[in-house]
Amino acid sequence: MLPENEQNRRIEEIARHMEAIINLLGEDASREGLAKTPLRSAKALWYLTSGYRRDPAETIRQALFEHEGSKMIIVRDIEFYSMCEHHILPFFGKISIGYIPSGRIIGLSKLARVVDCYARRLQVQERFTAEVCREIAITSGAKGVIAVSNAQHLCMKMRGVEKQDSSTTTIDYCGEFADNPALREEFLRQLSLS
Repeated sequence: MLPENEQNRRIEEIARHMEAIINLLGEDASREGLAKTPLRSAKALWYLTSGYRRDPAETIRQALFEHEGSKMIIVRDIEFYSMCEHHILPFFGKISIGYIPSGRIIGLSKLARVVDCYARRLQVQERFTAEVCREIAITSGAKGVIAVSNAQHLCMKMRGVEKQDSSTTTIDYCGEFADNPALREEFLRQLSLS
């Protein structure tokens, strides 16, 4: 983690750039409604990209517990918010994760924290889903991991094709989920149950 003075320096530098951008857009960054916007937006962007300053592997290692017996563990509908790396616009949705433990289970809240570590970066949904899947597999030693995310992208809703009802689903898996289609089907069937 960066020392507080270095974090503050970077946020102030981002704010200077935000002020320049506001002025380049044709606005007056010093007017009453915008006077504090450069700093507020810099702090927001710093927070929205906080995943760069967290270690997802360490997050998992903090809560690995010995356990024998579970065949599959599923955590569904973990909400996430991210920023599209192509347009710096938000995309958001839910991700569901399943894994087959290999003698160790992960504290449930840590799965959500790993999701945040990768979502709070400039991202594409395809890589985000794959990174979450890979990190859980490697760090926990799970026999198999599968992740399915569904998201809405403001870069498709607010600009470009402007398709308001569109959403994107990405799936990634490894280990026993890659080798055994019946396991993938079981996971997807569980997600469809209410």
